[in-house]
Amino acid sequence: MLERFAQQQEMARSGRLPPGQALTRKFPVLHYGPVPEFHPATWDFVIWGEVETPLRFTWDEFLRLPRRKVVMDIHCVTRWSKFDTVWEGVSVKDLIETGLLKLKPTARYVIQHAEYGFTANLPLEVVLQDNFLLATHFNGEPLTPEHGYPLRGVIGAIPGRNDLKVTYFWKGAKWLRGLEFTQEDRPGFWERAGYHNEADVWKEQRTQW
Repeated sequence: MLERFAQQQEMARSGRLPPGQALTRKFPVLHYGPVPEFHPATWDFVIWGEVETPLRFTWDEFLRLPRRKVVMDIHCVTRWSKFDTVWEGVSVKDLIETGLLKLKPTARYVIQHAEYGFTANLPLEVVLQDNFLLATHFNGEPLTPEHGYPLRGVIGAIPGRNDLKVTYFWKGAKWLRGLEFTQEDRPGFWERAGYHNEADVWKEQRTQW
């Protein structure tokens, strides 16, 4: 307990602990609804909307996309923060830079579509940052079902990168099945329930009120 508190104090002194947050060494499970089953033979991932050509990937095809690892601090709206977590997956920025994905000039926002009709929304400029990932692995292992296996959106803080916007962890959808690029913003599941649309961790944008 004292060791954890000392680490939390160090993170606060170094500017890595956002206001109102507390360090955890666990990885709490928080989601609405049941954990969906994964069937690799029928699973697909689709990209559509304000794109030049819609894309569809099978599970095997998705695993062959360009991949990267990112070390991030993640911050949950329920006030826990977990530091130096390692994520592996696909960067939307890399898909564009390699020419696999071509956006129309009218693309401004990205709606993450997950199982059971769940959605999460982010501005395009945030999705194209280095701290947003379509993740398949956490700390060197495939995601567990409770944490979004086989694929989830992840956004966090990259230590030392103060140029990146950081949102609360709910802005990355578990059990992700597609990305829709849109001209207009559309609040996601939690935003429609009263959570803040921008969700900036440093401004403590937890709710709309």
